[in-house]
Amino acid sequence: MVSTVLITGASQGIGKATALLFAQKGYDVVIAARNSEKLAQVAEEIRLLNRKVLAIPTDVSDRDAVTNLVNQALANFYHIDVLVNNAGICMSAPMVQTTIEEWQQIINVNLWSYIYTIKTLLPHFLSRQQGTIINVGSFGSKVPLPNMSAYCTTKHAIAGLSETLRLELEPSGIHVCGVHPSVTKTSFLERAVFKNKEGNTDNQQAEQMEKFMNSPLASSSEDVAKAIWQAVKHPQAEIIVGSAKFPATLYRLFPGLTQWVFQQAT
Repeated sequence: MVSTVLITGASQGIGKATALLFAQKGYDVVIAARNSEKLAQVAEEIRLLNRKVLAIPTDVSDRDAVTNLVNQALANFYHIDVLVNNAGICMSAPMVQTTIEEWQQIINVNLWSYIYTIKTLLPHFLSRQQGTIINVGSFGSKVPLPNMSAYCTTKHAIAGLSETLRLELEPSGIHVCGVHPSVTKTSFLERAVFKNKEGNTDNQQAEQMEKFMNSPLASSSEDVAKAIWQAVKHPQAEIIVGSAKFPATLYRLFPGLTQWVFQQAT
């Protein structure tokens, strides 16, 4: 029986790279994202790898849309073996300049969408007594990042969700793993929000982020996809990808020093 993976946020970046890698490894693929045109392009690349693919344009922050996504996936493939929660948005802004509406948006996309997919697909996994859930988080769940309270809140929540679910579901044959990349070379800057202390768009911060994304310290989407594949094939508690390992280790060992360094950088 051919295995099937469901991936959210799959129209570009990490999600696209993961979809293509799993297709290369022989999986059939269900991909979801809001951008239907880009999603269709990814689907065509998967078909060229001689794998079956179902592309479903989905706003994963909409609970009913996620229910439809999972129902369509099961109706077409009858079983899902792996869920990769990857959809997300980035925001950098001081707390005082982050509106409640912006908080709601980032929590809806970065956290609630993960809860929706897990909650909807979990009965299927439990009925089969098997399955893998990969939650793509961020090194922002391991290290406090200046002026990113909303973003880090959601990523800490993803780490907590993954760790707790692992304890709960492992006795039922279901593995849960958090994969935490550093800054990754993707097009996420197209959707990212950067604000300064006055609440205006912070172009300088966006430029700094773009420079970092093009530096050797940034991970590639393919690096993260490979980590996700390893988490599926060699189950483990979590994977911290690439250069994220250094600040995560530094903060764990020397939290005060790490916080001081970050404060000097702002």
